[in-house]
Amino acid sequence: MTSPWELDRDALGQLLAEQPRYRIDQVWRGLYDQGLLPSEISTLPATLRDQLDQSLSPALKLVTQAVSDDELTLKSLWHLSGDTAIETVLMHYPSRSTVCISSQAGCAMGCGFCATGQAGYQRNLTVGEILEQVVTARNAAKPRRLSNVVFMGMGEPFANYDRVMQATRRIIHDLGIGARKVTISTVGLIPQMRRFAEEDLQVGLAVSLHAANDELRTTLVPINKRNPIGELVEAANLVRQRTGRRVSFEWAMIDGVNDRDSDARELAVIARKAQAHVNLIPLNPTPGWPTVGSPEVRVREFAALLDELGVNATIRRNRGNEIDAACGQLRANHEPTPVQLATKRAQAR
Repeated sequence: MTSPWELDRDALGQLLAEQPRYRIDQVWRGLYDQGLLPSEISTLPATLRDQLDQSLSPALKLVTQAVSDDELTLKSLWHLSGDTAIETVLMHYPSRSTVCISSQAGCAMGCGFCATGQAGYQRNLTVGEILEQVVTARNAAKPRRLSNVVFMGMGEPFANYDRVMQATRRIIHDLGIGARKVTISTVGLIPQMRRFAEEDLQVGLAVSLHAANDELRTTLVPINKRNPIGELVEAANLVRQRTGRRVSFEWAMIDGVNDRDSDARELAVIARKAQAHVNLIPLNPTPGWPTVGSPEVRVREFAALLDELGVNATIRRNRGNEIDAACGQLRANHEPTPVQLATKRAQAR
């Protein structure tokens, strides 16, 4: 079965080749403007709805949801084909609603402090599975308007580059979300960053940096061994030159690891070279990582020092700590991951 949102307009036209042409418009409006399943599009005859149900079926099956105490954050765990699961997070702000979506089931990047990285990689998501997350969030956000999409959920988007870029263009053109309201996050896969610079899109790019020297960064983000900081800064500059948009450096604040004054000074040098904005993120605790996030006062001091050093930095407010906020943690707490199952099997021997 195929997700209803896997089909672009040409593919939908082929599926409905035997139907009057106006049926394509009816189905398209139902799927993309109204966020309906084929069976819910009341302007279609029952026979056509039944026919579409035979070939198009939702990819996302809800497993569980968690709502924050202030009801401004909704985290959902979805089951997909192939016995895989992903998470999405819908966040409401005074002026916007944002959905954080996944691009892979699991992740192969191996960042130890990330709950998704601890789970290991399972597979790439399809274009339809990515789009369906946005459509589902848009429906859940009503009567608010879903205005922003961030690829900061499970997985490394640039490790699923072609499908993520296809989905990004369709989020913009088919779902009507402005390019400047879409942000893609990467741990810094340099070849893909260079490709992204040539995409002719006004989409934001956020690089999960977390350390400003190669020794520490390789410990925190193992892929740094093949994508060192010097080359990453060059790629970030290329993105800025080609798109006119500066890259953001994401910095998870880890107590005693990367929150020292010396870390701020190293970060300032790199951020100035890349003309990058810095987002400081208090680390969400995860069961598989022994360290904790920096205290709030230390985060503010770190931001103040960056400001003194000429770097624009903001502190991202954590959302939904009481509902397993760390990406991948809801899944880890609800069902065992492949890594956890392998560990249990090894311990049982």
